Amino acid sequence: MRALVYIEVKIVVEKLTEEEKEYYLLVRKAFTILAPFYDTVVAPFSGVRDRVVNFTSSQKGSKILDVATGTGQQAFAFAKKDCEVIGIDLSEAMIDVARKKNKFRNAKFEVADATNLPFEDNSFDISTISFALHDMPLSIREKVLKEMVRVTRQEGIIIITDYDLPKNRIGKFLIYHFIALFEAEYYKNFIKSDFEALLNKNRIEIIEKDTVLHGAGRILKGRILEGRILEGRILEGRILKGINNKL
Repeated sequence: MRALVYIEVKIVVEKLTEEEKEYYLLVRKAFTILAPFYDTVVAPFSGVRDRVVNFTSSQKGSKILDVATGTGQQAFAFAKKDCEVIGIDLSEAMIDVARKKNKFRNAKFEVADATNLPFEDNSFDISTISFALHDMPLSIREKVLKEMVRVTRQEGIIIITDYDLPKNRIGKFLIYHFIALFEAEYYKNFIKSDFEALLNKNRIEIIEKDTVLHGAGRILKGRILEGRILEGRILEGRILKGINNKL
């Protein structure tokens, strides 16, 4: 499995844009340094883990994929509920920490690229990603979403937990500028974008939302839409080309 993952990642790297190459380099360097004390850094998010599990309504034996699992805290939260969990991360250093902390037989961890997941189509009941998409260039973000849709069963769900902004102007201003101090430039693009439109473009329809971290974060539950996609619209297999065109 390790050899297969290495080969697949190598093939993808050969096709990367300059921005994507910079992203991969940054991830590997930054998280190699952060891995030993990452759990301390993200301690304020610890309460969100169980909220995510409860939000999914997962059952005993549900097959879960935790994308960008880091040191595995979200995967462990699912494992405690007797789900079968696989956590993947691009950083070998982070996965090493997750494996050392893993006390669950029903949780496994692998080094893998989320833009090229080493799993067959329709493999999981639930795919999750927590506080990771904001840290990616748009092109990588979209590839990750496509892969999550591919490996999730048609009747399954996709859970995305990430930053948001409070509704009031003062709170929005303070949270935005505070988080921008320690997050990469990709955060600014993410938080200002029409994220739900991006999800819809990639066949994910939001069916439920939950606010966390006093409005600075949110959990989105999505279902996978059927049909073909054009310009962000999905019409049960039919394509809408324009208001003057015939269906």
